[in-house]
Amino acid sequence: QVQLVESGGGLVQPGGSLRLSCAASGSIFAIGAMGWYRQAPGEERELVASITSGRIANYTDSVKGRFTISRDNAKNTVYLQMNSLKPEDTAVYVCNAVVLSTTTLREYDYWGQGTQVTVSS
Repeated sequence: QVQLVESGGGLVQPGGSLRLSCAASGSIFAIGAMGWYRQAPGEERELVASITSGRIANYTDSVKGRFTISRDNAKNTVYLQMNSLKPEDTAVYVCNAVVLSTTTLREYDYWGQGTQVTVSS
């Protein structure tokens, strides 16, 4: 079993910054792509940013130039640095990881529990 634990959400004023972290633990042989999704009330979940094991990153257009995704493979952790936050960034942010299991040597999708980010004055 694998667990993803997120941290770093909270309330911030427009223009402010937050850094989200997501640490994976458990029966991990290797981790492939990792990513951050978000879901606002009444909206569908959307992919915000993703990063491959080789650290190739992709972003949805609305966050390009403001958000930066990174990862520390030694710590099985992915980060999302969010700058110049806007009210429309308000959502629950959820971490995702594709994990190669030590027990089955098969890949599985895992999700964190989510962390609330609220951008408001």
